[in-house]
Amino acid sequence: MSDLKSSRLIIAKGLLFLLCGILAAGLLIYEHPTVRVGLLLAIAVWCFSRFYYFAFYVVEKYVDDKFRFAGLSSVVVWLWHRRSAAANQIDSGNEVKPGDLNRADKPPADPPAR
Repeated sequence: MSDLKSSRLIIAKGLLFLLCGILAAGLLIYEHPTVRVGLLLAIAVWCFSRFYYFAFYVVEKYVDDKFRFAGLSSVVVWLWHRRSAAANQIDSGNEVKPGDLNRADKPPADPPAR
């Protein structure tokens, strides 16, 4: 399947996600019309959206600017490799410094060209 390139289709897709979310939330509150359910639903939606922002923006801009995520599964793979690389550094007796974890599984950068 190729990437979606039409801006009209991308907007339509976004609006369909919004409509599905509103319908799902509305049906859930309709089945259990309590303040508690509404509040828990709002907290869940907010937390998942913040995680999505973290996974696709914060990590790329502030943690590992070389990696581009293609989906949530690529985030999981990246986290697994990062964790494994940090464990290998600790097992080998190397000191792990705060900035090392985001460079642990990448080769050293080439020197700048003259």
